[in-house]
Amino acid sequence: MLLTWSSGFIGARFSIDYAPPLLVVFWRCVVVSLVLLPFVLNALRKASWPALLHNAGIGLLAMAGYLYGVVQGIGLGVPAGLAALLADLLPLGVAVLTATVLRQRLNRGVWSGLVIGVMGVVLVAHDALAWGNAPIWAYALPLLGMLSLAVATLWQKRLPDETALGLLPNLWLQCFVSAFAFALLAGARHSLWPLPTAGFAVSVGWTASFSTLGGYGLYWLCLKRSTPTRVASVLYLSPAVTLLWAWAMFGEPLSWLMLLGTLVCGFGVWKVIRAEAQLA
Repeated sequence: MLLTWSSGFIGARFSIDYAPPLLVVFWRCVVVSLVLLPFVLNALRKASWPALLHNAGIGLLAMAGYLYGVVQGIGLGVPAGLAALLADLLPLGVAVLTATVLRQRLNRGVWSGLVIGVMGVVLVAHDALAWGNAPIWAYALPLLGMLSLAVATLWQKRLPDETALGLLPNLWLQCFVSAFAFALLAGARHSLWPLPTAGFAVSVGWTASFSTLGGYGLYWLCLKRSTPTRVASVLYLSPAVTLLWAWAMFGEPLSWLMLLGTLVCGFGVWKVIRAEAQLA
């Protein structure tokens, strides 16, 4: 899950040189919808309207809300490192919503692990952090995107069995409704026609396969088998994996501070998992 989830940030960085970010995200959703359609038609015909509506709402929050917040924030001038840091606060966002909205008690071990994880993320991303020239309000977009995914995570986990879809139908529906959302957002600025370039094709193919089918698919699969806080906490290690991707693909340098931050993140994740295991 970490490898495929982190691939989304690499895909965004690569694609920004070849096409408008929202256009790539739109076609990413379209491609996944077309590829999965033959495999999910039967399940979709049998699904009830409440099930379809619930999962469509989750998809709009998890994909359209999250991706728009991160991608549009970067497009408006928020530095990619800072946008990624705000998006990587997802474990803390899930925990806060769990405690305040769902009124579920989290022990001190979970909270301390989450705080330690944030400290590790800051250390890992320290060299990439900078203030850009974006409007002040644009810095809220990645944070709102993170909260959108946090709400979708808890909604998905608490979804009644009778309204739950299988993994592939769920992914298809989420991409399908998000494609319409991004068609409105991207179409308001430029044409929705795909660009006839290799860079655009690679960007769409990379994000559709690794980031959507792999990243979101494994995220929902892990969420089905574990708690939201535990699954989200593992994503604290996403910045470190992203930097390894960037080192391997773009030759970006690594540092001892990144290694230290990764160890701190790992310790924070261990504390969360250990604390939740003690409550089980």
